[in-house]
Amino acid sequence: METYKRNGIPLSTLNPKFLHTNSTSHTWPFSAIAELIDNAYDPDVCAKQFWIDWTRIKGLDCLSFMDNGAGMNRARLHKMLSFGYSNKEAVKDHIPVGIYGNGFKSGSMRLGMDAIVFTKTKKSMSIGLLSQSYLQAIKAQKIMIPILTFRRDEQNLPEDGASLDAILKYSLFNTEKELFSELRAIISAGPTGTRIIIWNLRTTTSGETEFDFETDKYDIQIRANASENTSDSLAMMPESRYSLRVSECAVNGSCAI
Repeated sequence: METYKRNGIPLSTLNPKFLHTNSTSHTWPFSAIAELIDNAYDPDVCAKQFWIDWTRIKGLDCLSFMDNGAGMNRARLHKMLSFGYSNKEAVKDHIPVGIYGNGFKSGSMRLGMDAIVFTKTKKSMSIGLLSQSYLQAIKAQKIMIPILTFRRDEQNLPEDGASLDAILKYSLFNTEKELFSELRAIISAGPTGTRIIIWNLRTTTSGETEFDFETDKYDIQIRANASENTSDSLAMMPESRYSLRVSECAVNGSCAI
């Protein structure tokens, strides 16, 4: 193992396995989803609307999250995908939830192995990849996060060549045209915002995704066997424990699923 030092003193590094370890703080999948929702409504993002959807991309079940908030520039996106960075402050007594710089990482990696973030501000469009599959494929010893930013003429920055190659090879989007299609989807909700897609979703022991996307097309539900529950025990649970629509409506008073 290579040792990284500064002034002769070894530096602590994060092994890629930490992404999974860190995610285990969420024993309930809806608490992981709540992390992504809370980030969108923090005062520095100030989203007015938030959408959660199930979609299939190239044959894989995916969760998508989109808001019409302020979006992130490259520096803020890098901090979001890194650990322990947060410059969020209260705005008019609105205390931000994401002040520890960990919520997105723990939440997204609890839901699936891989996540890609598309974000648009008034001045820039950026994409970032947080992917356990990518890190395993390249046998990374440290967490690496490919990030690229596009200029107004939709040309990526020259120094982002390696990140672009990694995203096209290891994400669900294998051409620049596909990347721009996702960025343009943000515009359908407003001039700025963020879109997150998570895939390689966590599965049950039977190999099914822990979420049931088919029983109710207007809801995302936790399967009866996702946490070793039987159908009978699920029927006895309050609906808010296994229905995302009911859970979010009960907490926020509104739904966008």
